[in-house]
Formats: sequence, C-alpha cells, structure tokens
Amino acid sequence: MNGTAHAAIGAATGFIVANTFQASPSETALFVGLGAVSGLMPDLDIDGKLRGKITLSHKLIQMAAQLIGILMIFYSFYEGSAREKWLGLGIGLGIMVVAGFIKQKHMLTITGIGVLMGGISLAEIWLILLGVYIIIASLSSHRSYTHSILGVIFFGVIASKFEVSVGIEGVFYCCLGGYISHLIADLKILPFNKRGIKLLLPVSKIEL
Repeated sequence: MNGTAHAAIGAATGFIVANTFQASPSETALFVGLGAVSGLMPDLDIDGKLRGKITLSHKLIQMAAQLIGILMIFYSFYEGSAREKWLGLGIGLGIMVVAGFIKQKHMLTITGIGVLMGGISLAEIWLILLGVYIIIASLSSHRSYTHSILGVIFFGVIASKFEVSVGIEGVFYCCLGGYISHLIADLKILPFNKRGIKLLLPVSKIEL
C-alpha cells in the first residue's frame, strides 16, 4: 500500500478518535493530522516511503560539515596556542574527511540524532524517544521492527508522553491508532499486499 493510502487511513482514524472524544474543531484538525503522520511512521525504516521525505540532501550536510572543518582550522591557527593549532587542524581535517563519507542513506540517522538532541535540550521525553525511534528505524530493514508489536509498544510510549506534554486527551489513541492502522493495512491477508509484516519480531520472522 502506498504512502497516500496509509496517510488517508491514519487521518480517518484520527477523525474517529476526535468524534469519540467530542473534540473541538481545532482539536479535530490536530487529531486528523496526527493520525495521518502516525500512519506513515512505520515507513521511516530502510527503503520505507517516508524516510526520504523528512531528510535534507546529504550534499547540504556534507557542505556544512566541511565548512565547519575549514572554519575550525582557521580559527585554531589564528586564536589557538601551538598545541591548539595542531589539535584544531587534526579535528578540522577529521570532520572534513568524515563529511566526505556522508551519504543520503545516513541522513535519517542524522535526523534522528538531531531530534534526540532537541529533546534533550527541551527536556521533552517524547521528543527524546522519537529521536531514538528514528535512529532505530534508520537502521532497520523495511517491514521489520517498525512494523512489529515491539514497534507498536515503543511508539505507544512516545504517544503517551506526547499526550502528557500537550495536555490534550485523545492524542495517545489518535497516534497509536494511526500507527496500528498502517500495520493492519500491510498485512499479507489483504489481497493487494504481495508481502506481509514480521509482526512477532524478534520471536518469529514469519510474515503475517
């Protein structure tokens, strides 16, 4: 199933939750949006449809990192002591070399690290956990852990913390429902799916 269909099903799930909780028009719009996003989250994994949508070009990150490396070298030579000059040179060159190895496939991991650091900076548990989720997803094969019961539980914890943070009742069910709707839509028992999902990982690798 394509991303548009997953988003639509997730949005519908959010709308149902909004009606269940008799949400206001603004909250209903929020729930629909959260449901749509949550319905796409499992596809953040490797080769998933969503991973390329939320990341910047790796060339932009390469350029920024290389610029930082150059600036560090110049700064250390102008402002540092003899030892600091050589240390700055080494670190600057190291950054430039590492930047050269950054590929597009690494961008989701970098995004996850950024979200994680943002969560730490803001002291938001849900954002920290979301960063961890994105990092794990970036290293997981498609339709594996993000499409499993473990993935549902982990995302459920994120949704729970997010609801506490925003203080809007129903956010948890909206996010979790949207996420689960994706897994249901990817089940092999549905005639339009050639592949299923490994729902019971790591206990079983059988596709359902």
